[in-house]
This record gives sequence, C-alpha cells and structure tokens, in this order.
Amino acid sequence: MSTLTTRVKARRTEASLGAERDQFDKRQLSSISKAINSTETPVKEKHARRIILGTHREKGAYTFWSYALGFPLANSSILSWKFCHVLHKVLRDGHRNVLQDCMRHFSSIVELGQLWGNLHDRYGQLVALYSKLLCTKMKFHNKHSEIPANLEATDEVLERTAGTDINNVFQLTVEMFDYMDGELKLAETVLRQLNSSIAISTLTSGQCRLSPLIQVIQDCSQLYHFMVKLLFKLHACLPADTLQGHRDRFRDQFQSLKTFFNRAREMLFFKRLIQIPRLPDSPPNFLHAASLAKHVKLVVVIPDEDGDDDDDDDPEPLIDVSDAASSQAAPEPDIFDQAFGPPNGGFDDRDLQIESLKRDMELLRAELEKVKAEAQRYIMQLKSQINSLEAELEEQRSQKQRALVENEQLRLALEAARRRITEHESLQSTFIEAEQRAQATEQRYTKLKEKHTELVASHAELLRRSADTVKMLSATQQTQEEVARTRQQLAFEVDRIRQEADMKVEEQKFEMEKLRRELVEKMAEITRIKATLQSSEMSSAQVNNTMVALQAEKERLMRSVSEKEAELSSVRQSAQLQQSTVQQEKDKNSRELSELQARLEEKARQEELLKQKLLDEQFALLQGTVTEAENIIQDAVAKLDDPLHIRCTSSPDYLISRAEVALSSVDKMKNGQAEYVKDMKDAGALLRSLTHFSHAAADTISNGSATAHMAPTDHADKLTENCRSCATQSLQYLRELKSKSTLQRADPASIQVIIHKILRLGQELRPKGMDIRQDELGDLVDKEMAATSAAIEEAVRRIDEVMNQARKDTSGIKLEVNERILNSCTDLMKAIRMLVLASTELQKEIVESGRGAASIKEFYARNSRWTEGLISAAKAVGWGATEMVESADKVVLHTGKYEELIVCSHEIAASTAQLVAASKVKADRHSKRLTVLQQASRLVNEMAAKVVGSTRTGQDNLEDKDPMDFSGMSLIKLKKEEMESQVKVLELESHLENERLRLGMLRKQHYSLAGVPLDQLQLADIDGNGDDEPASLVSMSPRFNKPALMKKPALAQKPSVRLKSPFK
Repeated sequence: MSTLTTRVKARRTEASLGAERDQFDKRQLSSISKAINSTETPVKEKHARRIILGTHREKGAYTFWSYALGFPLANSSILSWKFCHVLHKVLRDGHRNVLQDCMRHFSSIVELGQLWGNLHDRYGQLVALYSKLLCTKMKFHNKHSEIPANLEATDEVLERTAGTDINNVFQLTVEMFDYMDGELKLAETVLRQLNSSIAISTLTSGQCRLSPLIQVIQDCSQLYHFMVKLLFKLHACLPADTLQGHRDRFRDQFQSLKTFFNRAREMLFFKRLIQIPRLPDSPPNFLHAASLAKHVKLVVVIPDEDGDDDDDDDPEPLIDVSDAASSQAAPEPDIFDQAFGPPNGGFDDRDLQIESLKRDMELLRAELEKVKAEAQRYIMQLKSQINSLEAELEEQRSQKQRALVENEQLRLALEAARRRITEHESLQSTFIEAEQRAQATEQRYTKLKEKHTELVASHAELLRRSADTVKMLSATQQTQEEVARTRQQLAFEVDRIRQEADMKVEEQKFEMEKLRRELVEKMAEITRIKATLQSSEMSSAQVNNTMVALQAEKERLMRSVSEKEAELSSVRQSAQLQQSTVQQEKDKNSRELSELQARLEEKARQEELLKQKLLDEQFALLQGTVTEAENIIQDAVAKLDDPLHIRCTSSPDYLISRAEVALSSVDKMKNGQAEYVKDMKDAGALLRSLTHFSHAAADTISNGSATAHMAPTDHADKLTENCRSCATQSLQYLRELKSKSTLQRADPASIQVIIHKILRLGQELRPKGMDIRQDELGDLVDKEMAATSAAIEEAVRRIDEVMNQARKDTSGIKLEVNERILNSCTDLMKAIRMLVLASTELQKEIVESGRGAASIKEFYARNSRWTEGLISAAKAVGWGATEMVESADKVVLHTGKYEELIVCSHEIAASTAQLVAASKVKADRHSKRLTVLQQASRLVNEMAAKVVGSTRTGQDNLEDKDPMDFSGMSLIKLKKEEMESQVKVLELESHLENERLRLGMLRKQHYSLAGVPLDQLQLADIDGNGDDEPASLVSMSPRFNKPALMKKPALAQKPSVRLKSPFK
C-alpha cells in the first residue's frame, strides 16, 4: 500500500515539475523575444533581469542559447546588436556556469562579428566590435576563472591570480590592456556615430546604441584599478626601461578612458542610470612607488530603479514553494482517499483545497517575487553604500599613507638640507672646478673645430709618415743585416777564442806532462843517486848537499807546477768570462733584433690603421656631402609644389645658363667619381664636384619651375615633369654614391639626358628676337644710342624746315596754329634729346660700378636681358621721333590728321618711359644722374602734353562748325533726319567696335612677333630691385589693370609700359 502511495505521489510530482518547466520556458521565451528584437529601442531592464534570474534558476544558459540560436541574426544588425547587449549582461550578472555554456558557442559569436564586419552598415560595425569584445571577455575569464565575469574581485584575488612569477604578471597585464582596448574601441565608435547633444541621447535610436555602454563603464572602472595595481607590481620587480611600452600604452588608454567618461557624464541618458566616477587629472607615476598610496579605486554606482513591470508580464518565482504551500494545508485525510481519490468519482473538498492552495501559491509566488525584487534593490543600495564607504575608507587610508609619505619626505628633505649645508663649501670649489672644466671644454671645442681643417693636412702627413715608415723599414733591414754580420763576427770570435783556449789548455797539459816526466826522471835519478850513494858510500856531506839541492829543485819544480796550474785556471776563467760576455752580447743583439721587428710590425699595423682610418674618413666625408646634396635637391623639389613659389618667375635664358652649368658639373662629378674609385684615399675632387652639382641642379630645378610659371601650358607641363625627373635621377644617383657596394656602378648619364631635355625646352621658350650674339651687345648699345641721338637731331632739323616752309605757304590763323604745333614739337625733341643724354650718362655710371674687373662688353653680355631692353627702348625713341616729324609734316601740308600727331606724342612719351625704366633698373637709388634722368623724363611728359594741347587747340580753331538750324523742317523731315542720324551712329559704333577688335588682333600679332606670350604679359610684375632681367620684363608687364583693348601695343623691338600722363 505504501509503495502504491509513493508511486502516485511521484507521478503527481513529475506532472507538477513538467508544468512548472513549461511555464519557465514560456516565460523565458517571452522575455528573450521582448529583449532581443529588431526594433531600434533599448533593452528593457526587467526583461534582461528575468533572463539573468533564469540562468540562476537553471544554473546555466542552456535555455537562453536554445532560443537565441533561433534568431535570424544575419538578417538584422539591430537584432544582432541587442543580442550582444543581452549576452554581455548575462555574462556579467548571470550564473557562474554561463561562461562555460557561452564558450560552446564561441565560434558562432566570431562568425557573427566577421559577417557584420564585412558589411557597410552602421550597426554592423558596432556588432563587429561588440562581438570581438565579447570573445575577448570570454577568453580572458575562461583562462582566469578566479576573476568573475563582472570583474568584482578583491585585491587578494587579483594577487592570487597574478601569482609570484613576474612573467605571469607581465602576461596578465598585456591581456588586460587588450581587454581595455576592446571596451574603449566600442565606446569610441558608439560616441562617434552619435551626437552628444541631449536630443540624440533622449531618442530611442540613440538610447539603443548607448545602453550597452553602462556595462562598458562598469568593466572599464574595474579594469583600470586592476591595471594600476599590476603596473605598480611590475615596476617593483622590473627595470623602468623594460616597461616603457606598458607605460605608454597605459597613458593612451588613460586619456581615452577619461575622454569617454567625461563625454558620457555630460549625456542626459547616463545621468539617471549610472553615476560615473571621475578619473584623476594625470595618470599615476609608476616610477615612484609612493604614488600607489594616492590611487583611489573607481566606484560605479547604479541608482535605484522604479518598478516597470507591465500588467501582461507575470512574476516568475525564483524557487519552488509548492512543498511549503502543501505543508500549510489542512490536516492530511485518509490514506486510501489520498491515494485513490474520493469515492463515487465526484469532487471532494480536497480538490477545492488544492485549487485554493494553487491560487494561494501563485499569490505567494508573486509576493515572493516582489519581496525578492525589493530585497534585490535593498541589496544593490547596500552594495552601493558599501562601495562608497569602501571608497571613503580607501581614501582615508590613502590620506594616511600620503601623510606618512609626506612625513618621510619632510624628514628626508631635512636631512638633505643638512647635508646640502655641509656640502655647500665643497660645492663652491666644485663649481669653480666646473667653470675651469667648462673653459677647458670650450677650448677643446675650438680645437675640435680646427680638427676638420687638419684632416686634409693629415692626409699629406700620413703620406709623409708612410715614406718615413718605408725608410725606417729599409733602415731596420740594414740593421738586421748589420746584426747578422755582428752575430757572424761574434760567432767567429767565440770560435777563435775557444780554439785559443783549447790550444792553451793543450800547451799547459803538454807542459804538465813534460814536468811530470822531468819529475819522474828526477825521482829516478834520485833513486839512482841513492843507490849510487849506498853502493858507493859517498860521504855524508856530499849526500847532504845533493839532497839539499835536490830538495830545492823539487820545491822549485813544485812551485812551477802550482804556478802553471794557477795560470791554467786563470786562463780557464778568462775563457769562461769571455764566453759569458759573448753570450750576453748575443742575447742582447737578439733582444734588440726582436724589439726592432716588433716595432717594425707595430709601425706596419699603425700604417694600415691610419690608411683604413683615412679611407673611412674620406667615405664619411663623402656620405656627409651626399646627404647635404640630397637635402639641397629635396628642398628645390619641394618648391615645385609650394604655393608661395608660384609668384616666382625666371627667364629661359637664365634657365639655359644654369642648365649648362649643371651639365658641366655632371661631367666634373663623373671625373671625380672615377678618380675616387681609382684611388679611394683622396675624395677631394668628388666632394667639390658634388657640392657644385647639388647647387647647380637645385638652381636648374628651381629656375625651371619658375620659368614654367610663365610658359605655355604644354611647355610648362613638360618642363615641370623634366625638373621632377631630374630631381629623381639625381637623388637615385646620390643614394648609390652613399653605399660602397653601389658606388662603382653609379652612372650620372640619366641626369645628363634629363638636363639636355630641360636645355632644349629652355631654348624653345626663348623669345624670337634674341638672335643677336652676346659679344655684339655692347657695340649695339652704343650704336643704338648714337642712332637715337642722330634721329632726334634729324627730327629737329626737319621740323625747322617744315616751319620755314609753312611760313612761306600759309598765313593768318593757319600759320599761327602750325607755328604753335611745330614749336611744341621742337621743344619735345629737345626734351627727348636731354633725356637720351641723361640716360647715356647714367648707363656709363651703371657699367662702371657694376662691371668690376670685367670689360664693358662682358658686362653687357652678362646682363644680356637688360641690355636688350635698353636697345629696344633706344630704337623705340628714335622711331617715335621719326614718326612725329612725318606726322607734323603731313599736318602742316593738310595731308595728315591731327590724331596721328596726338598718337605719336603718346608713343614718344611711352618710349621715353621705357628708356627711363630700362636705365633705372640697375641704377643706384641715390645716384645724382638718376635724379637728372627723372627730371628729364618729367620734362618730356610736359612737352608731350603741350604738343597734344596745341594740336587739339589748333584742330578746334581750324574746324568749321556750322550752326544746326532745324527750324524750317517739318515733323516728318525731322523724324527722317533723326533716323538717319541714328543709323550713322550705329554704323560708327559698329565701325568703332570692329576697329577695336582689329586693334586687339594687331596687338596680339605684335606680341607674338616680339616673342612675348600673352599670359606672360598678364602675370609679370616688376619691382625696381630685380636682377639682370627686369629691364626685359618691363617690356612684358603693364602696371595698370585696364582692359586688354585699352593697353598700348608694343612694337616689334619695344616694351609696352604705359605711363599715366597728365595730358590724358
């Protein structure tokens, strides 16, 4: 019976659990679908909270992933963004097993980020960054499981995770840097897509992007604290140079994090959801260990949130309270009824009780959910209060630590001050010594300056030393030969002494043998004598005498033997002493020989070192010169694109001269390179040619660009391109010269080809009138000035003739008009003559002051453009005087027009102005002759105005002006005359317009024949302080900004400057 009851209870429990599981799945699906959708609104906190509570209930994220994988994340970027946001919340606040469940789907998150990263979508970019951040977060916490995903770990946990191995601490710091980079990159991208104004942050579209940054702020505050702790620990164990990269990376992240927090703090959206901490003004000083005490942990506070549950969302219980509810039911009925139900199959009171208990249980669940929510809010409040109190406590501790550090610093400062007081006197002497050292250093610096000038002399000194070394080598060889000969002589002397000693020893031995034989003979004789004495019985006296004599003889012989032995020993000692002396001399000679050989080898090594040093110094000088040449050419190339250089202009002639100089410098550089490759000890020729080439090439490039500014478009483009090619080839050639491996095969032929192209373009751009040889310019100037003076004198003579003829042929008003006109023309010619004389005197002064040691022809040839402008001005004055005489003659004879005389006056005034400008260009500003020339120019203008005035007055006096009387005309006749007059006016206007067009075309053709481009006339502008070209430019640049048809045309060899005259 009990078994049956147990089975029935088990079935009912399984049914209840299944229904509860279905209810849980339904509520989780509802929360997930409401939190993750494609509408651009932020994720509601209540839905995310229910998903998080679900992970705690089932102790994992299985249900979340089972529903999340069914979403079409690849179709909607907003859906993917909200999915990443919810996943971030689940990782931070969910159950600890959520991380393992998420790691199973790591590849799906990576694929999602890669998918949206390849698409051009604003939310897609955010999804790619968010997925990368989530992958980094998952890998970090999976590797370091001691640190929870919400990063709320104590310093002890961090110390335990880092361990004692400094390599692990280093690696953990790098991983946290990567972690922080992902967080800051996401925040920066979100804020860059949004405007930080209040309107954007209060819209749902803006809040949808901003809401995940709350979790980013929470992560960043904890990561910042961890990184500070780890960096102080690293600096305590490793040198500062090793951690320079860590400090730089932390400084960049500190600035980015501070900017992010400041911008987020200003947004209205974050003000009601989170309290963002403030970072210090500057990052911590990790090189100073005491700065750790000043570090304050960042505390992020989440304010209380009002309940936002909707009516359609039912509360979800955290735990199953069905057992507790059943335990509070009525007393247990009969076992049989409890097992099999009431009899007769009807409803029992127990069913009603079950239903009421179920309703009570649901109410209790709702109340329990509310209580839990309230408890959760209380817990969050308490946590925030705890965090604030911990922050205050940490601040108090830091203040205490700072006070201790300050006390220690004050104590150390006091001791240091005492030490400084005691060391002050020694520092005074040290200061004096330092001044002396500074003076010595300055002297050494001046000596080092002089060292460069000594390098060239050192080469000759090295050559002289080499010759001395060769001489020493030959002397050493001679010394060796002498030592060898001395050695041979000493050996011969030793052999001879040995032979003499041996001979003396043999002689001594022979004498000893002889004495011994004599002694033996004497002894034998004594024995014989004794025997004879015994036998003959001589007398004792005789025997005694004989014995005494024999004894004396014996002693004498013994003394001679000892003397011979002493002599033999002395001979032996002298032989040994002489032998030892010879040996010492031999050893001394061998030592001297070895020393001489060592000195010879040392000299050879020094010579090789000096030769190598000389080669290195020569190559170093070459590299320095090449580097400076590269800088000069690069500076010239930079002017091609410099907008300020557009105003600079140059003439084709000057470009040609610089290009020819550059070509000659290339040839010299090629020869210098060949000489240096042949003999690398002397790079002087190559260095000089390189310096000349760099300046010449830079001048060619700069003047080529300046010439292109005034050239036609096609020529300008070609010239600019060739200048760039010249710079490129020059730099390539110089780079080859800087390396020993490419030095020999470096070839400047390509540079010569480019410079030849620039030279041809310059010759094409030269004006067409420049066909006079430069050596003829000096003679041509004098000829033209003389011809101009002659033309003016001839004009005065002809005017006198015309006046005499007019006095004969005319009378009355006509004679008066003609005399007035001819007198004004005569005065004008005299003024022009004075102007030409003043200009001639000024030119002589210019030539004398500017030619130096050169001749006058060389001066004119060197300043060819100025000379040509002077010639053109002189021709224009002479031509104008001739034309005025012809016009005056025609006016007097009534075959010409008064307008021709007026135009000739204007023409002469302009021509003389050109002559003044050409002379004034190179004159000294304070020259008295220049003042005289300017006064003559003003007089010419006055006389020209007088000619124009007398001409117009005479024209008015001679013209007959009939009065217009229209009183006798009818209305129709007047209308007809009016129409005819209008027709004549239109015809005259049309004719005037056609003549103006014809005048413009004539001027264009004139400019073309004179070799002056029209665009050059519009762009050129002169300033009185030019080089040798402004006299030429006078002919090409009108100073007045008037319409093109109103400008005075230039003649074929005459400039076109138009002066403001008082008579106009």
